[in-house]
Amino acid sequence: MAMLRFVHAADLHLDTPFKGIRGEAPDYVSRTLNDATFGAYRNIIELCLNERVDALLVAGDIYDAADRSLRAQLSFIEGLKRLDQAGIRSFICHGNHDPLDGWEARLDLPPSCVRFGPQVEGHTLFPGDPQRGVVYGMSYPTREVRENLAPHFAEMKNGQGFKIGLLHANVGGDPNHDSYAPCSVDDLIGTGFDYWALGHVHTRQTLRESSPTIVYPGNPQGLHPNEEGSRGVYLVEIDDHGGAHLEFQPMDVVRWSTLSVDISTLRTEQELLDIVDDLADGALEEAEGRSVVVRLKFIERGGLHRWLNISDTVNGIREQLNSRYAERSTWLWCEGTQVATRSLVDRDAALQREDFVGDLVRISSESQTNDQVVTEFRRLLEPLYAHRDIRRLLGEFQLSDDEIRDLLADAESQCLDALVEDE
Repeated sequence: MAMLRFVHAADLHLDTPFKGIRGEAPDYVSRTLNDATFGAYRNIIELCLNERVDALLVAGDIYDAADRSLRAQLSFIEGLKRLDQAGIRSFICHGNHDPLDGWEARLDLPPSCVRFGPQVEGHTLFPGDPQRGVVYGMSYPTREVRENLAPHFAEMKNGQGFKIGLLHANVGGDPNHDSYAPCSVDDLIGTGFDYWALGHVHTRQTLRESSPTIVYPGNPQGLHPNEEGSRGVYLVEIDDHGGAHLEFQPMDVVRWSTLSVDISTLRTEQELLDIVDDLADGALEEAEGRSVVVRLKFIERGGLHRWLNISDTVNGIREQLNSRYAERSTWLWCEGTQVATRSLVDRDAALQREDFVGDLVRISSESQTNDQVVTEFRRLLEPLYAHRDIRRLLGEFQLSDDEIRDLLADAESQCLDALVEDE
């Protein structure tokens, strides 16, 4: 029998506005997306009830904005009340998206819910039996928390029982997320805790398997095209020896996926359209009964490069895909396209040329494999991301290193095509 069982969730981002979906999306697609974060949260509550866990832990960013909507607050508290009625406790903290100084309605939390304040504090999982488990946590008092919070938890190392730390932080300096409450894995090990229930990074990952177990569950619902694949929570069992056993549970309502179409072996337009349909069918099958929002990406060199770059070709492909798949009960909607193809230029031969074309390809090749160039590219984008209006639209979205390299490759391709065509 397990010493304790809990669900570790984070980054619910309730009531997130799904930006970037084209205006012609059918109403039922828009409605499903607008309800997706709420649906994922309802799935989490059902999991807790069905598994009869001891507690639900939510590691920050319950809401998407400091001034959280009333709908989001009512929905969240309703779920906690259902847990309370079933004898399941809840432990929650707030992160950079929903700090304590944001607006909220004066609503009552259920008696079994613990909401952590701006200082680290500990609460027993089972009142009267502290040896079975204590949860320590704190909430962000304001959005900008740049301090390493691990030392504040270390001050609690003399407490009793299995010790769980509930923390919203960037552990290890993930470059794709803001550096809030930055710390290292060694910082967390030094606290003497047994399990770290982390939030903030949206990609699930286990930073350390034991002594202590350090885990990001990721967000339970993908929020934009870069958050692909299954999203959910961890169902955690702690055995009598203090070992943590993790089982990922998908909670998402809608999946995001990129359908990459390699044109290098395709000879006709019909072959390309057939491949697009095959990829769409595969995306729906992999989504396990969920609807899917996809982005079409055409890649590699091939004879269809010119056709794809004719005005309205890719829009026509997208419209055909949506007309065929968007009306299904489990639908697929293509929200955008990207043409990253190249013409049948002999790039290897271009590398050997002792002229401007050869210099261009050599410089481009070096740039695409040079981490310093990627870092400099990211630095040049910082003013864009810092702009108030742009930040409001993009949220925490940033280009990945691979996407930056794709942009560099695309720039090379366009220059090379133009130069060779001139010849």
